Amino acid sequence: MKRKMIVLVLCLSLVMSMFTGCGKKDGTASKDAVYRTLYAAEVTTMNYLVTGNTNEFTIGANVIDTLVEYDNLGTIKPSLAESWKVSDDGLTYTFKIRQGQKWYDSEGKEMADVTANDFVSAAKFVLTPSYESSTAQNYFGIIKNAEPYYSSQLTDDPETEEVEGNGLTIDFAEVGVKAQDDYTLVYTLEQPVPYFLSSLTYVCYMPAYGPLLDQYGAEFGTDNTKMYYNGAYILSEYSPQEKHVYVKNKNNWDADNVFINKIEEKYNSESSTLGPVMAQNNEIDLAEIGSDIVDDWLSDPTRSELLSKTRLKVDYSYFYSFNFDPQFDATYEPENWKLAVNNENFRQSIKAGLDRIKAISVTEPTTPEDILSNTITPANFVAEEGKDYAAYGDLATITAKDSFDKTAALAFKEKAISELTAAGATFPVKILMPYNPSTTNAANECVVVEQQLEALLGTDYIDIVVEAGPATNFLSEVRRVGKYAFMLTNWGADYADPSTWTDPFTADNSYSFMDLALANGDPVADTVTEHYALVDAAKAITLDMDARYEAFAKAETFLINHALAIPYKLSGSVYQVNKLDVFEGQYAPFGVSILRYKGQHLLEKAVSMDEFNTAKDKWIAAREALVK
Repeated sequence: MKRKMIVLVLCLSLVMSMFTGCGKKDGTASKDAVYRTLYAAEVTTMNYLVTGNTNEFTIGANVIDTLVEYDNLGTIKPSLAESWKVSDDGLTYTFKIRQGQKWYDSEGKEMADVTANDFVSAAKFVLTPSYESSTAQNYFGIIKNAEPYYSSQLTDDPETEEVEGNGLTIDFAEVGVKAQDDYTLVYTLEQPVPYFLSSLTYVCYMPAYGPLLDQYGAEFGTDNTKMYYNGAYILSEYSPQEKHVYVKNKNNWDADNVFINKIEEKYNSESSTLGPVMAQNNEIDLAEIGSDIVDDWLSDPTRSELLSKTRLKVDYSYFYSFNFDPQFDATYEPENWKLAVNNENFRQSIKAGLDRIKAISVTEPTTPEDILSNTITPANFVAEEGKDYAAYGDLATITAKDSFDKTAALAFKEKAISELTAAGATFPVKILMPYNPSTTNAANECVVVEQQLEALLGTDYIDIVVEAGPATNFLSEVRRVGKYAFMLTNWGADYADPSTWTDPFTADNSYSFMDLALANGDPVADTVTEHYALVDAAKAITLDMDARYEAFAKAETFLINHALAIPYKLSGSVYQVNKLDVFEGQYAPFGVSILRYKGQHLLEKAVSMDEFNTAKDKWIAAREALVK
């Protein structure tokens, strides 16, 4: 393992010399660089140990350093851990923590040393049910005794060190996260986990200063003064629905690679409308350009020079979720929807009837096929011996074919009408489809889906009701409480393994609520049971990666073929005005690396499309050279 790491680092050094040999990047701003943006949806917490919200991940990603990190080419490298070793059986990971690193408060005052104990304290916090961490499950089945410890607290006092519940008595000392000394951290796993290192860049494995966690408990991270910082930036100002200000942590171990000194985020509920105007006037440095105005920008000689695109990301996958446990108002006929969604032919009619290219064209009018995804797990996410996961088994057939089929959709419709009429359903079936109004183009995209599906399948069959949800707390007030029938959702990969993409569709998820349909014995229960069994079988394969990928591909094929969800698109590739070269930033197709500003320079002018494509081509070439 050491030899492989040395070779990889040497290769990386050779590749990076391609970029560093020419000296300072042309067009960079002064050393007082301030990056200015707008935001329309306020965060509800800065507590990176509990949040499951991508918008809130950005805070932790920029203010907290992790044991390891990824460079701009996607190569893992040391961060707070200077080095690490893995036992021969793959069950023990030992990290040497970088000494001399400090925790700082929101004013930049040094507060304490960063030690191995901070990772232990953070793990205990995540595994305390009363704190309701959205990412605690990332420890389950991975860290020894993490899940039994968590479960044992569900009926007892979480403040006690030793708790008894659910027939178990588990002390936290039995959990596989230990500080051997102040600068030696040891993780003990339940079983070999081939992707474990990649997990460590995710929020739930970030450290936190133990005494501060003890002091604030559930109040930790509720504002910027109730947390400490050890990363590239410090959140110096936090005024809800007004502004967020990050300042460079000049004492960070890697401060020389942090080129933006300040980040100013100003709240504006109309940012999607005002942002493009302010970017054109050089009042802000980033703005998405909506599909309703992009043609005007592209045809204007001056404004078109300000346009580039977001990079195509494979760390987020978008899919349409069917809700099997509707909790919306009687107005939208939840019981009738429940009858419909439990009918596979009904789901198949929606799946085959959805013209995804037409819908995606709202956000990507020029090349919508570039971000179309026929699978939940994106192509080019992970590979084994050069074979892409999406090419395994019958998943390869799904990967290669668009699911839109008018003839099949109408055939499924006729079968569904017959079966649902016999079951007592009424038509048209109301389909509540909410959207987040703070998401650029979301309203237009929903309207296109509504019009296209109703035109094909008929308004005598379905009645799609498009509604705007709240811009703030959309997930907690809509998706996570089941107040939708059919909705565009997304999932971000947490680590480098296909299992990360199964999380939205397994027990205790807050997407489709298939587990509740199973518990209630609904008609879809047998299908759900079989899907769960396929996922469990895949997870049990830990050493033979080829067999593991084959098994996960079988489970995903089953999910898609039974229309339990509808794959849709990848994240990114929308037009924007941006004064950052996105290919300078950290890259990984999972976790929060891509959210970090570290490594990026603020440019004097917005990146043009030509400059974007040139940077993209260089990045791809460098990645290919690194692999070779």
